Order: sequence, then structure tokens, then C-alpha cells
Amino acid sequence: MVSKLTLSIDPMVAARAKRYASRHGVSVSKLVQAYLSDLAEPRAPQEEPPVLRSLRGTLKRADVRDYRKHLRA
Repeated sequence: MVSKLTLSIDPMVAARAKRYASRHGVSVSKLVQAYLSDLAEPRAPQEEPPVLRSLRGTLKRADVRDYRKHLRA
């Protein structure tokens, strides 16, 4: 059974969500359903892969501003 839900969303956010959904081959409804499902019942954290464990702590003095600059470039 499917339940209908009416949401009020900023038009710019709705447009971006539609583009994202289209690029990923899913509907906006499925995106919202997945988000609400994760929000209501967060998954248990999974064990991190060994490669992540080996990298943990290597960037202790990293500046988040440098990372954000990199993302904008």
C-alpha cells in the first residue's frame, strides 16, 4: 500500500532534486522515501574498511577551508 504525502518545497530545491533523481535513474518520491526511512531508522554503523582504518588520523592538521577551496575549483 502506498500513502500520498503533500510537501511544500522551495522551487529551486525541487528543481535540483528532479535533476539529481533523473541523473541517478530514480524518482523524487524514491529519494524522499529513502531519506525519511534513514531518518526514522538510522542504519547501524558498518565496520570501516581496512583502507580507511589505515588512513585515520593522517590529516590531523588539515584545514577544512583548503578542502572547500579544492571543491570549488
